[in-house]
Amino acid sequence: MKTLLTAALAFACILPSSAAQAGDTVLIVLSGEGRDAGKARPGYEMDELAQAWSVFADNGLTVEVASPRGGAVEADRYDPADPFNARLLADAAKTAQLADTRPIDALQAEDYAGVFVVGGKGAMFDLPRDPALARLIGRIAAQGGIVAAVCHGPAALTAVRDAAGRALAAGRAMTGFTNEEEALFGKRWSRQYPFLLEDALRGQEARWSEARPMLPHVVVDGRLITGQNPYSTLGAAEALVRATGRVPVARTPSRDERSLERVQQVLRGEAIAAADALAADIDGHHAALIGMLGYYHLQAASDDAAVADAVAVMRLAEPHFAEPRLQVAIADGEARLGHTASARERLGRVLAAHPQMNEARQLLARIDG
Repeated sequence: MKTLLTAALAFACILPSSAAQAGDTVLIVLSGEGRDAGKARPGYEMDELAQAWSVFADNGLTVEVASPRGGAVEADRYDPADPFNARLLADAAKTAQLADTRPIDALQAEDYAGVFVVGGKGAMFDLPRDPALARLIGRIAAQGGIVAAVCHGPAALTAVRDAAGRALAAGRAMTGFTNEEEALFGKRWSRQYPFLLEDALRGQEARWSEARPMLPHVVVDGRLITGQNPYSTLGAAEALVRATGRVPVARTPSRDERSLERVQQVLRGEAIAAADALAADIDGHHAALIGMLGYYHLQAASDDAAVADAVAVMRLAEPHFAEPRLQVAIADGEARLGHTASARERLGRVLAAHPQMNEARQLLARIDG
């Protein structure tokens, strides 16, 4: 009996190791398109990679990194001082993986609990045209693994089919970088994309949903997880952690997360509470990000309610973000809402401080014309 028990223990220590490793290992997929920090050819988003990797590591998951061709991969321009990025860049083992990513066609689905596809504009080019990646993701899904993607990362999923030839997206609740976000932020490269992500997934009969531009939005459909944009990365990564059966460890919200929560408070009609929270912790928020979101929401606004929301978001940032272009944008929103006296007064203050500011002069001329 003792011999049999010893043999059984030895067997358990050897054979299940691959299964245990698979249960603890997540594959992160990156675009290999990047050249010249995204200027000559767009790459992957470092912020998304660093945030996802941080969540996985803090929750006991091992990460492997792959790209279609393998080898070194290049990110679009990013801030190396960002806390998530700085943490990754300070880790020699992580940077070594980025310098020599694994080629997709050398991987086996059985080795991974799940796959997380990072976005970035480069993902629209090489990921959906890589048949090895489509096969790998399809096999991970077929074996009950987790398939997750964020921002432009779901482009890789458009090429995935099941054994019957049905699109992975068909009938599934999903999100990704929206047409509206492309119109606001993707003008340079989107004309060269083989397709727009939202159009492709809708065309494959995905049950599409989205939040306002650049607000976090994560959709979970069983073991399929998608995030709308870069600000959805942390939520999507934590959803993957939950899908492994773990409870994500508590963490302090990032500066951007706190800022976006203030925006969402405003949109829920809680502007006073948002202003109080922001004023109480200015250093813990990013007022410029709040102002930028309000500005872009104004560009996308198609009715008075959306214009009013955008103005309210910009006004939240206004006391903490001394930027004349923000003032011009608020005046634009006020004028669109019919508050021309307020708009004129605001533009007058801008021009008194910046008499050569053409945007302010042109808007004032439109209001008076």
